[in-house]
Amino acid sequence: MANSFEIIVRVGISTKSFSDAVEQAVKEAAKEGTVNWFKVEEHRGRVLPDGNLEFQATVNIGRKLN
Repeated sequence: MANSFEIIVRVGISTKSFSDAVEQAVKEAAKEGTVNWFKVEEHRGRVLPDGNLEFQATVNIGRKLN
């Protein structure tokens, strides 16, 4: 299985930016093992009760299987 990968899906959330939301998702996944690549599937957001914005990014994260 030298050329096989598993894909996990994470949603990163940030009040700073979409790119920060992606970074949060990848960093969290990296705590559990090596991250070989990632692909952003969706950007979305919401308006918080205080009027600030929340950025959300759905990210597919690939890990090489041994």
